[in-house]
This record gives sequence, C-alpha cells and structure tokens, in this order.
Amino acid sequence: MIYERLEKCPVCGKTEFRNKLIVEDKSVSKESFAIQQCTACTFQFTNPRPSAAGIGRYYESEEYVSHNSGAGGVINQAYKVARFFTMRRKVALVNQQAPRKGRLLDYGCGTGHFLAAAKANGWQVAGLEPNPRARQEASQRVGQPIGTKGLSEFDSETFDAITLWHVLEHVHELNDTLRQLINLLRPDGALLIAVPNVDSLDAQHYRQDWAAYDVPRHLYHFSPRTMTQLLKKHKLEVQQVLPMPLDAYYVSMLSEKHRAERGGGLLAVLKAGYQSNRYAATHDGQYSSLIYVARKR
Repeated sequence: MIYERLEKCPVCGKTEFRNKLIVEDKSVSKESFAIQQCTACTFQFTNPRPSAAGIGRYYESEEYVSHNSGAGGVINQAYKVARFFTMRRKVALVNQQAPRKGRLLDYGCGTGHFLAAAKANGWQVAGLEPNPRARQEASQRVGQPIGTKGLSEFDSETFDAITLWHVLEHVHELNDTLRQLINLLRPDGALLIAVPNVDSLDAQHYRQDWAAYDVPRHLYHFSPRTMTQLLKKHKLEVQQVLPMPLDAYYVSMLSEKHRAERGGGLLAVLKAGYQSNRYAATHDGQYSSLIYVARKR
C-alpha cells in the first residue's frame, strides 16, 4: 500500500501540525490512522493517508451503503429510512437556493437517489461518481449516463447549482477540485456542501470512536471555522449554514457500534443524538453535520 503525507495545510498552507487522535478503521481494514491538526488554523485531516490510487480497497465493503443500495443490516436500514425523509428536503433546499431550476451537478452522486429526485422535480441533472458499482446503479436509477471522465468534461459556468452531499471530505485534491467546481458554477449559482462537523457534541463525546471520522475514507474533518476559511480562500461567501439533525442519531448509532462491548443500545443512541442537537441549538449551530450554502463573491 502506498501512503502519502500532507506537508502543508490545505486551508492555510502552514506546515506545523500536532497529533489530535489515533482512529481505527472499523469498517474495512482495522488499520489505525492519525488525525492531525494544523496549529495555525485548526484544520484537521487524516495524515498520512492512502494515495488516490490506493484508496479504493478501503471502500470494498458490502455494507458501504452509499455505494450499494442493497446493503443490509439494522444500521443501513436506518440510513435508508433517513434518506427517504431527507431527499425531499434536499431538493427543496436546492430549489430555494438556486437562481433558477436549470442545470444541476451532483458531485459524487453515489447510487443516484438525490439526482433521481431532482430530475423528477424538473432539473436537468448531471452526476459524477468514481465507484463503478455505484455509478452503474445511479445510471439505471436516473435514466441517463453518469460521468466518469471528471469535471473537465463539462463547460465553464454551465450549472445553476452544484451539490456535494458528504463528498468533499473524501476528495484527495481538495483545492484543485474546489477550483474546478467553482469554474463550472454560473456567476449567480449556488454551491451546497454537506460535511460532518468535528466541533459537534457527538464528536466530542465519542472522540476516537466517532463514526464520522471514518478513516481513511474521510481525508478531512471540517468545522464551521475551517470550512468558512477554505471557501473564503476560493473567493466564495458562505451565505447560510444549515443543520442536518438526523445525522446526530445515525452517527451516534454507528459510534455506539464502534465502541463494541463498551457501546450502549438504542437508549444510548437516542440520548447522544438528542443531546448533540440540543447542544447545537444553544452553541452556534454546532450540529453533527452541516450544509454550507456558498456563492461567488
């Protein structure tokens, strides 16, 4: 396996880091990875990490529901129930934030559920998905080909909305990918990015067992401060930060499973999810996952 090490912080470019946590890959490899934090801007990232060429094997799990709609188990069934309720909200949010109901790109579209819902709502949709299995399923669900060549296959300033639903934390070339996405966005278009929040109460509570660290698949671990700084660096203005309250329960369910014999049952999950959302409501909206709505300045 080839690993690579970040020598500069992707957000501020500084070179001094400190070790924050050691986290085990509970899902696939059982390897342990370091979470490091930039001492200048506080951005956190998995370092060292598998290279882009080698990361694929860490996604090779029948239980990885984002790439396999047929994945079973209680936790994945819970994910599918939550997806049913959040899909309509996501489409409504894009309708509200976009300047018009025109062209939409879903970057890292997975199995295509959001794209299919947006298309049914009247959007002209396009998607990109690197995983072959998920891409094939998405193509069948949406009823059109899903891109494989990357962002270069699209013309500049052609999308009214671009969405990344829990995708940006997976992208190796963080800044280059953002530059390309921004180039594809129309001047009045909306960029919507959903990511886990490392400053949430459930992250503090579960620490190395927090499922949203999901090493090494999650390369970056954002907070509102570092996400805002990253987008500002790319001349984007964050206009809204919106909660994803169901994520607190889903992430707590996974995190309790990660605790193995120390983990609690359903009551522990409900308590952790409720307390996380309650904390966020009185602490600057520090929910388990957040949606950032940004536009070009």
